[in-house]
Amino acid sequence: MADPPVIIWENEVGSLLRYRDLIPRLEDALAKFSRRDSAEVIQPVRTVVPLQKHSGFMGLMPAYMENDGVLCTKFACFYKREKGSTLPAVQATVVLLDPEYGNIKAVIDGEVITDMRTAAVSAISAKLLMPPGAEVLAILGTGKQALSHYNVFTEIFSFKEVRVWSRTKESVERFVRSVGGAVRGCSSAEEAVRGADVIVTVTGSTEPVLYGQWVKTGAHVAAVGACRHDWRELDDVLMKGAVVYVDSREGALSESGDVILSGAEVFAELGDVINGTKSAQREKTTVFKSLGMGVEDAVSAKLVFDQWTAKATKS
Repeated sequence: MADPPVIIWENEVGSLLRYRDLIPRLEDALAKFSRRDSAEVIQPVRTVVPLQKHSGFMGLMPAYMENDGVLCTKFACFYKREKGSTLPAVQATVVLLDPEYGNIKAVIDGEVITDMRTAAVSAISAKLLMPPGAEVLAILGTGKQALSHYNVFTEIFSFKEVRVWSRTKESVERFVRSVGGAVRGCSSAEEAVRGADVIVTVTGSTEPVLYGQWVKTGAHVAAVGACRHDWRELDDVLMKGAVVYVDSREGALSESGDVILSGAEVFAELGDVINGTKSAQREKTTVFKSLGMGVEDAVSAKLVFDQWTAKATKS
């Protein structure tokens, strides 16, 4: 008889997950996904259930890694909240299963996993695509994803200046107070991104907040918000003028408003660059459109579960 599933709560996930362990595993997962070998990764585009009454939707994100023995799915609920709402915009739970027996091995709070794996993949995109000698990082947005991106980008890169913008002055001031390092709060998105080498957009916007005319040639943009087919963060000028990379080509063509509505061509997946089958065009302006993938949650959940098991064995 299988053991009952373990439950790993948010604070414990945060104590077990480290970017130095997570990033190499995500690079490997992205590479495997882009090889399209079903023995390495099977991952359908996420299934979406509208939550119309609550202005949201639930996404179901399964992945199976046969060679690695990992079977996982994430339930993620996204909401378009009214200004001033105290309700969360995103809630997530990750379920890790035994692929042979089919039983649940672990139920893991998905908030930290989602925040950290998303930011880590953005950092991977910057490592591959940002201009050499990048000095200025701009972050548009001040929520949980903004903080996780700030943490990983300042941990693995050496930027001389970090700028942040949000729609309200209060949000910018709160973000600046919450981080340990030096950050310059900006009064407009244009002020934040002018001259920046790397730009991260992590907003809840459904209309463009970043315009191509503001972005310097050769900059790298990691676009994380706008995860629906009719939502935008970037304008047509930027999308059509940049070399566009994605995590999943199928996902981008069915879910990304930035890609679909602009008609921009997808040049490559990040995994293609890691595998060496597509080039990293650092000399050009690049956009990485992030939507998140089940395989990213799967390797993150396995890492958390393995760390939890090792800790439990020692105690």
